[in-house]
Amino acid sequence: MTKTLFFSVGEPSGDQHAARLIAELRSQSGAESLRCRGFGGPEMQAAGCSLDLDLTRHAVVGLVEVLPKLREFFRFADQAEQTFASGSIDGVVLVDFPGFNWHIAKRAKKYGIPVYYYCPPQLWAWGAWRVKKMRRSVDHVLTVLPIETTFFGDHGIPVSFVGHPFFDAVAENPLDAELMRQLGAGSVSQADREQVSRTVAVLPGSRDHEVKNNFPIMLETIRRLQADVEKSGDADAPPVRYAVAAYRDRHCLWCRDQLTESDRALPIDFFVDRTSEVIEAAHCAMMVSGSVSLELMARGTPAAVIYRVGRILHAVGKRVLRVDSVTLPNLMAGRKVFPEFVSVGDPEPAIDFLHETTRAMLNDKFYYRRVRADLEKLRIKYGLPGASKRAAAFLCGELGLSRQIGGDEQTNRRIAA
Repeated sequence: MTKTLFFSVGEPSGDQHAARLIAELRSQSGAESLRCRGFGGPEMQAAGCSLDLDLTRHAVVGLVEVLPKLREFFRFADQAEQTFASGSIDGVVLVDFPGFNWHIAKRAKKYGIPVYYYCPPQLWAWGAWRVKKMRRSVDHVLTVLPIETTFFGDHGIPVSFVGHPFFDAVAENPLDAELMRQLGAGSVSQADREQVSRTVAVLPGSRDHEVKNNFPIMLETIRRLQADVEKSGDADAPPVRYAVAAYRDRHCLWCRDQLTESDRALPIDFFVDRTSEVIEAAHCAMMVSGSVSLELMARGTPAAVIYRVGRILHAVGKRVLRVDSVTLPNLMAGRKVFPEFVSVGDPEPAIDFLHETTRAMLNDKFYYRRVRADLEKLRIKYGLPGASKRAAAFLCGELGLSRQIGGDEQTNRRIAA
């Protein structure tokens, strides 16, 4: 008998994680035994999920962006409930996007459908008061960070640690060899690469508002860094290039449009959907805070992290955040391996931060190699692939499609209430 899983995924990164999970589910259960449908994005669709709605096109953050779309999101939740009421769904898998997914979970439970949260919201950092909602509406949490496993387990929520799917992407996705050569990497070692050229990865985010809020700061930083190079007059210094890795075509076009006539001489290149190659080839990076920091960690690329927010969101964040970092590798390490800066109001302090930090990564070899050594320790401890296989094995077991496989006993254990 064919089983059906309904997915609800609203973020571009979640679309990638869910797509990898869907591919593993179909592999472990047999494509004819499992149907996947629901809300998600193009990556999930390519992996074999039937999309009822491309929810990734509606990703928003913060009250200012959410409020105008509330009616639309409730309509989407009602659409999901109609599907649940049909009796055709055997389980619901949520991926991040908590503001909306709470409503999906509530509607699924109304019809007695088991709910699984993969890549759960970071309640341990900012939303401990929502734990009761998680306990009431979610049957099992599949965690991606060790801190989550402890947090949810301590609050009596059934939980399994599976690891972070970003490390699966790093391990499994082949890099474009031709692009690597264009970026000056190819088969050259990191040590030799430093003597030939230095590429700074510029990662402006995957959402429209992130790109528009943060790329102007990054562009001004590039101008200042290039001015430093020109002032130094060191003809023997390896040249520096800047590789902007855009998530979508429209982001790339918008970033290009920000260049003035005087910027045309900047050694800057633009790429779409080539983030992995850019990170792998880069000497260092300037980035917007997000889960891509895990790929930087896995590839050993030092980065300076910024995130620009409005005054209201910043004021709320100061009251609710229970951690002193917005960067996942820093939370894993318990200290700021990646220097970071939250920008509010005047952008000048953020520009100064990016300028000074990136310049240090380019010119201070002792500092640079120390950061790389710290990242290697984190990779060995936390960056193991296999999350998608473990999560798929758990879900197949829950649906009675296969025996649970993959991972060791400790990694896959349940911490039940």
